[in-house]
Amino acid sequence: METHHTISVLVKNRPRVLARVAGLFARRGFNIDSLAVSTTHDEAISRMTIATHADDATLTQICKQVSKLHDVVETIDHTNHAVIERELCLCKVKSDRTQRAELIQLCDIFRGDVVDIGNGSLTIQLIGDKSKVDAFVSLMADYEIQELVRSGKIVVARGIQET
Repeated sequence: METHHTISVLVKNRPRVLARVAGLFARRGFNIDSLAVSTTHDEAISRMTIATHADDATLTQICKQVSKLHDVVETIDHTNHAVIERELCLCKVKSDRTQRAELIQLCDIFRGDVVDIGNGSLTIQLIGDKSKVDAFVSLMADYEIQELVRSGKIVVARGIQET
């Protein structure tokens, strides 16, 4: 049975590494639901956080194949780990002056921040796990979303365990 998995891939910070990792997923016919990439505290190493759907055996195979790629330092499957998960969402919503107070109140309920107010629009920043962002986006759909950008999931292990 396919389930949702999140893996981190630590790679050397070099050109074409992202293309090689994404290409492996594409060649195997697997979809990447979310992908976030950035340097770590060591500028020579980048972390790719990849969310995908696969059964356990397939995910194990993916991790083994990714680990064999040139410039991959380590692959970590977070499926059975206690992790802190976050995603950033910027949502620009059409709004007139009569709706602003209501939108700001919804923003406060979700602990979001209004980052821009323009003529006829309000831009909200929200940080949370996938379910929180999904619920917020679902509510904002009632207000005519003009633009929506989501960063993709990032994770870090809870406590002293390393990821």
